[in-house]
Amino acid sequence: MKKEVLLLALFACMNLFAQKTFTNPLLPSGADPYSTYHNGYYYYTHTLGNKLMLWKTKNLANLKNAESTLVWSPPAGTAWSKEIWAPEFHFINNKWYAYFAADDGENKNHRMYVLENKNEDPFKGTWELKGKIAADPDRWAIDGDVFTYKNQLYMIWAGWEGDVNVQQNIYIAKMSNPWTIQGGRVLISEPTYNWEKQGDLNDAVNPPHVSVNEGPQFLQHGNDVFIIFSSSGCWTDFYSLGMLRLKGTDPMNPQSWTKHPEPIFVKSEKNGVYAPGHNSFFKSADGKEDWILYHANDNPGEGCGNKRSPRMQKINWNADGTPNLGTPVSNKEILQIPSE
Repeated sequence: MKKEVLLLALFACMNLFAQKTFTNPLLPSGADPYSTYHNGYYYYTHTLGNKLMLWKTKNLANLKNAESTLVWSPPAGTAWSKEIWAPEFHFINNKWYAYFAADDGENKNHRMYVLENKNEDPFKGTWELKGKIAADPDRWAIDGDVFTYKNQLYMIWAGWEGDVNVQQNIYIAKMSNPWTIQGGRVLISEPTYNWEKQGDLNDAVNPPHVSVNEGPQFLQHGNDVFIIFSSSGCWTDFYSLGMLRLKGTDPMNPQSWTKHPEPIFVKSEKNGVYAPGHNSFFKSADGKEDWILYHANDNPGEGCGNKRSPRMQKINWNADGTPNLGTPVSNKEILQIPSE
């Protein structure tokens, strides 16, 4: 009897330890991961290509067992039926909004779209397509992220300058409401450094040179404001994260943004993590910790396919106010879950 009690106690301790710790990746597959915390739950999503799914869990490290729901499947034969990329779910003015990029099967027609749900619980209520979110001029657009700064709503995204893929830039625009861009777009970042231009392709689909800024994400710490973005071709092991810092007071002024001369989050051959990128940020349940959520590959040369898997790790802050993302951690490293 005493032996059985000891075994039960041991199993209980092991279970508790398992609940409080985790290892990456969170799922076997899942590109462009995004999560937000609301009313006691983490809400998580990633790119599936043909639909929008949402996961709900008290413990983001336990995504494999999280409750999930199908939010939306696109109707066939529309401009937004295919190649649904990089969804994000935001709770704005007591309503839920799902932002995503989609096209009609031709990449050149990618644009941003948004759904609205008036229910405070995104697993309930009805998701209504509000339509396309387009700036002036209306050009190729993916990877939209929205944020509020000084009581003004903004959208940032990756786009083309014209109708042809010469390079991918980061643009910003004001929003008059969560589904409408107000006025024109402003270019705030374009590839300028070598680490933003890795991944030559010589085929009929892609240009013979690659210059990429994409996946922009807003990050604020106190009075410091940043945009963290992905750079270079996602099909290369050089895919990494760069940083813009708001030095001025007006996000719509390109001169207010300065780019860090080096990437701030890169592959780690030692830890077996390649092509880390397309990240998002979230707060721990108690609001005391900042975390990065990102996708990466386990092996070199695995590219932009379904081998990309979601991972997370806690970030710190440097003395100059900039984020310290550290090094992508090994899949063997045991980590503490976000603070509760």
